[in-house]
Amino acid sequence: MGVPKFYRWISERYPCLSQVLKEHQIPEFDNLYLDMNGIIHQCSHPNDDDVHFRISEDKIFANIFHYLEVLFRIIKPRKVFFMAVDGVAPRAKMNQQRGRRFRSAKEAEDKIKKALEKGETLPTEARFDSNCITPGTEFMARLNEHLKYFVNMKISTDKSWQGIAVYLSGHETPGEGEHKIMEFIRSEKAKPHHDPNTRHCLYGLDADLIMLGLTSHEAHFALLREEVRFGGKKAQRVCAPEETTFHLLHLSLMREYIDYEFSPVKDKISFEYDIERIIDDWILMGFLVGNDFIPHLPHLHINHDALPLLYRTYMAILPELGGYINENGHLNLERFEKYLARLSDFDREHFSEVFVDLKWFESKVGNKYLNEAAGIAAEEARKNKQKKQKAQENSISLAALEKNEGEGEMTPKTTLEDEPEDDDLFETEFRQYKRTYYMTKMGVEVVSDAFLADQAECYVQAIQWILHYYYHGVQSWSWYYPYHYAPYLSDIRNISELKIKFELGKPFMPFEQLLAVLPAASKDLLPKCYQHLMTSQDSPIIEYYPPDFKTDLNGKQQEWEAVVLIPFIDEKRLLQAMESCNKGLKEEEKRRNTHSACLMYWYDQDAEFQYLSPWPEKFPAIERCHTSSTLKKVVYKCFSKAAMERT
Repeated sequence: MGVPKFYRWISERYPCLSQVLKEHQIPEFDNLYLDMNGIIHQCSHPNDDDVHFRISEDKIFANIFHYLEVLFRIIKPRKVFFMAVDGVAPRAKMNQQRGRRFRSAKEAEDKIKKALEKGETLPTEARFDSNCITPGTEFMARLNEHLKYFVNMKISTDKSWQGIAVYLSGHETPGEGEHKIMEFIRSEKAKPHHDPNTRHCLYGLDADLIMLGLTSHEAHFALLREEVRFGGKKAQRVCAPEETTFHLLHLSLMREYIDYEFSPVKDKISFEYDIERIIDDWILMGFLVGNDFIPHLPHLHINHDALPLLYRTYMAILPELGGYINENGHLNLERFEKYLARLSDFDREHFSEVFVDLKWFESKVGNKYLNEAAGIAAEEARKNKQKKQKAQENSISLAALEKNEGEGEMTPKTTLEDEPEDDDLFETEFRQYKRTYYMTKMGVEVVSDAFLADQAECYVQAIQWILHYYYHGVQSWSWYYPYHYAPYLSDIRNISELKIKFELGKPFMPFEQLLAVLPAASKDLLPKCYQHLMTSQDSPIIEYYPPDFKTDLNGKQQEWEAVVLIPFIDEKRLLQAMESCNKGLKEEEKRRNTHSACLMYWYDQDAEFQYLSPWPEKFPAIERCHTSSTLKKVVYKCFSKAAMERT
């Protein structure tokens, strides 16, 4: 999962967090985990801006093998080496995958078009379509076989690989790579003889790995990643591992920074200060700036100091809460509502800047309303308020008169005073401002109380789903956030009594995910029997594959951060459309469209056999292979039962 700009902000906020790795200064680690997809992308299409770049598949595989060797050699794990490739993702992630793949195909098409318009001659070989790095494609099936070959070769020929357990969780095992890793860590921690001093090292590029690692509450946990050069577009990385500066980020130091950040509340709360619970709440706050599963809250951007705002608000409200908000992955809704209520002041503060501009506009043109609708609403509200206030005054005056008559006095008084007209105007304009947001962004005609209540419930449900995902694994394979935009903070109200439940469901099969996330431009990555569903005007799901689409920066600065405005897939309609096509699958394709568990390998001196090469012309057979392997069936929660039933 990615949180745009989070890693950069963390690096600048806590400058001593990352350690440049130098030879002979690398700490010892027991377990090394690799979130593999970053490596696969880097080794296959390192620079998407170069439309002339071409690479052969054997070169891609050789690059990946080399990268794995370098990372293993740097860390030298003593007990476990775990490689996790993204499998079929939860539906909540697929919306983001779908948007990313549609944009990737469109950007590639635009770059090729511009190059041809300039008169450039492009290579005749087909370019590498990065969308093939999706579970179930022929490319991923071939890569999986080559990774198995590589593991067997290294265990059989390299002594440093022979004293450890090597795990390969491939594309056929459901779940995102980093979450399969965390599920493995949780399952190991649950064992009765788990060593609490186990030293973990997790390699990956996503900034959210900081949060994921902290959820483990393990004492010795570090993140390994390449040096990132922050530029105007995306963060740039060097290609070859030998030319790369690697950084080690110690989460133990991150824990100390968080402790220091929130230490001012120690003497202000009536309950025990617990850094583990503070960290849990810190992780929760990180979700509010948006991630792969939910959009950011309106105007809440990391580069506009959203995180310090979240932290200040938390420290201000915590003494009033009576406890922590995130209770080991479970939202305390009453406390969360109080936090959001305090945080919602931000909405009004942001709008006040707009309102000041409005008052200046009024002084110039004599129109005191932002738009006609606001003017009508304001006048109606003003009249209604005057009527209500007059009735209240009459009631109070009568009561006072009756009371004073008995005391021989006639001095009725009212405690009500007229509020300044600007307050009425501000609130009216503020409501209209938000109403305009919902009408233009979400396409609703009437912003009713029921609509806002649904927005609040959906958003809170999303936060709870993500918390479960981080702390306990997938709680629902089918749930997803059904909007491209989030509600205003000030509209997330009345949530303390919500009953949030999830149905586990089942993970998609690989071909189902391919049809759910790929654009028509990548149709060749699917079996032929499905391709017409993306291109034929007679397809019952053709509207899910628009050839063109709009994007919305929605307050962001870079185009790659923009919201991709394409329709959400209807799961039932998708599966119904596929059903009549399934009989056209070839045997090899049927084998590809399955789930299986993670593989565990180890060196076995008593075993000796020939391991055939998956590509004899490029990679030699292993003449004396000394490995044993077994399926690790409980690596990913909800998989063994739900997925195997579907298979």
